[in-house]
Amino acid sequence: MGRSSLIHLIRSQSRRLSSSSSSSFTSGYGRSVAGTWSPSPSVISKVRFPEAQSLYRRSWASSRAAQDGNDDEHKISIGPQDKKEDNNDGSVVYYGPISSTIKKVKLLSLSTCCLSVSLGPVITFMTSPGLNVIMKGAVASTVIFLSASTTAALHWFVSPYVHKLRWQPGSDTFEVEMMTWLATFAPKMLKFSDIRYPDTQRPFVSFKAEGEYYFVDAERCTNKALLARLTPPKDAHDSAFKNL
Repeated sequence: MGRSSLIHLIRSQSRRLSSSSSSSFTSGYGRSVAGTWSPSPSVISKVRFPEAQSLYRRSWASSRAAQDGNDDEHKISIGPQDKKEDNNDGSVVYYGPISSTIKKVKLLSLSTCCLSVSLGPVITFMTSPGLNVIMKGAVASTVIFLSASTTAALHWFVSPYVHKLRWQPGSDTFEVEMMTWLATFAPKMLKFSDIRYPDTQRPFVSFKAEGEYYFVDAERCTNKALLARLTPPKDAHDSAFKNL
């Protein structure tokens, strides 16, 4: 009796396991009209999951690239941005290679000069209580003089530097862009007939026009014909004056 009941229990459990395995095997498939088995939509979605993931990655990359492009538009650039804008004009034939460096150094010199003039006397009078008023005034005057003299020397040294040169081929005039005391650019129109040889010991001078000196970097000037007109030889003007 016990043996027959055990055999009956084993058979019922085996039937139950076989029915559950067959149902799990056929759960992802559906019966078609022709009698063949076709995968259900859930299985299709699971099979196509890598394709959906690749599409998501592509969309994320494109959106990221668009966002980076929008960020580049809002970035602040110094120097090259102005050059791109000037290229639309087409008349700019020369750019000073160290124009941005000169501007930064000049701004630094101006800021230190302003700080020395404004805060130098205050610091001198506050940090030296033992000195008399005359000595404090002398020290403050010395600090101001040294700061102002270095700023003036820097301006004298870089004032001939041509930052930009505009010229139309065939024209007898050209425009140069120079730097002022306040590190701002000021255009100036010159004539080729006013160019003279710079008879001076001042460094970094290419030509002289209207009583002022100008410097153009010969290695960065691509227009050699224009460079030849901007750097006249010394003997040419000497012979012209001798003929008079």
